[in-house]
Amino acid sequence: MKKINLFKKFILLFAITIAFNSCDDDDAPVLQGPLNIVETAQSVADLSILVDAVVQAGLVDALSASGDKTVLAPTNAAFTAFLADKGFSSLSQVPNDVLTQILLNHVIDGANIQSSALVGNTGYANTLADGPGTTKLSIYYDGTSGVSFNGAASVIIPDVATTNGIVHVIDEVIDLPTIATFATTNSALSILVDALAYADTGEPTVPYIATVSDGEAGPLTVFAPTNDAFASLLVELEVTALTDIATSTINAVLLNHIVNANVQSTQLTSGAVPTLGGDITADATAFTLTDGNGRVSNIVTSLVDIQATNGVVHVIDKVILPASN
Repeated sequence: MKKINLFKKFILLFAITIAFNSCDDDDAPVLQGPLNIVETAQSVADLSILVDAVVQAGLVDALSASGDKTVLAPTNAAFTAFLADKGFSSLSQVPNDVLTQILLNHVIDGANIQSSALVGNTGYANTLADGPGTTKLSIYYDGTSGVSFNGAASVIIPDVATTNGIVHVIDEVIDLPTIATFATTNSALSILVDALAYADTGEPTVPYIATVSDGEAGPLTVFAPTNDAFASLLVELEVTALTDIATSTINAVLLNHIVNANVQSTQLTSGAVPTLGGDITADATAFTLTDGNGRVSNIVTSLVDIQATNGVVHVIDKVILPASN
């Protein structure tokens, strides 16, 4: 019995040896390790246009490098719709400098942001895309109903882990944001949008909506009152709606919230701040703005430096009024 068992073992060992030696290097199985962001995108057929875009923009090395990154990855359908909307028939028609900034606007550096951290929350982060001067563009996330970014792109496949970050597949390409992008996507600023539109119905007008929507305008700094701030103003003025106020008055009010420069919160200094409607006074220590009537508005410290291509937004808790004569 022992001889038979030894013979069987010999035959098995011989067979394994022959099989191993008959395989050359090309036939040998390859054990593939974890994939980085670029390799992960290459492995997904529905992200092939994204891969082509990364190659065309010369960002392969940057997205393959070690370090934490959160990447929002548009599908092929998302890219096809975006190109058509911009009047391009192919990816190759997009200027590389434009394409680079579009792609960088989908990358949040220095953090692997899980979808669980977004669900139920809203807020802002900075992407790697360039804003005015040395600033980086902001991106608004809304996790109150699914997870969306800048009011457009929704996450359809979350939390794809890679060796150098995390990928969330999204259903739209995220365009470079304007001030209008951030005003219209955050529901807490909806009355400000109404005020801008209402002022545009009068004469003369800036015009506001066209200006804040123009990516090449400015750059401007906008002190953006919340809905609660506008509600308090209506009580203060003893009216029930914005339309009870003359458009010329709304226009004068709005001008006091706009500075003709891109002023980040770290650049705010105590003293006079020259708005388009006249000087107001800033206290950089208390983080307040005082209008010509002595009314004090607090800058909401958690909602500053919301950076767009055409300016920066700082949220405030009280509407600034023109100085009374």
